[in-house]
Amino acid sequence: MMRTPSDAIRNSPVRLMPGRYAVLRCADVPDGTGWFMIARDPDEVTVIVEESAILESRALETDGGYRILEIKVATGFESVGFLATVTRALAEAGVSILVVSTYSKDYVLVKEESVAAGLKALSGIGFGFAGV
Repeated sequence: MMRTPSDAIRNSPVRLMPGRYAVLRCADVPDGTGWFMIARDPDEVTVIVEESAILESRALETDGGYRILEIKVATGFESVGFLATVTRALAEAGVSILVVSTYSKDYVLVKEESVAAGLKALSGIGFGFAGV
């Protein structure tokens, strides 16, 4: 069943995850388990890690000061335009983002100083919040 983005948004809670995060560009996959997420393609390895666990010696570049908004997506992949609706609202609020996704969640990284504006933008399109 195809759901509209509005239907999916109303049923997909957002949670502000604890901690501050950094995005690292690395030469290869780091050892250990202190990272939140790793993405690897033929050109690079990107690591998202809590700032307290930054692996400076392995990072080619580091960009910190991020908070993560976790969106527990209530629908599968059939809600055409869901992520476009989310990113459009954040862009219109002037919030720069990085989005990464898993099978059932989207994670929106925003700089700490933009968290309030980001939450307000998401509230404005109908998201509910868990533990914010």
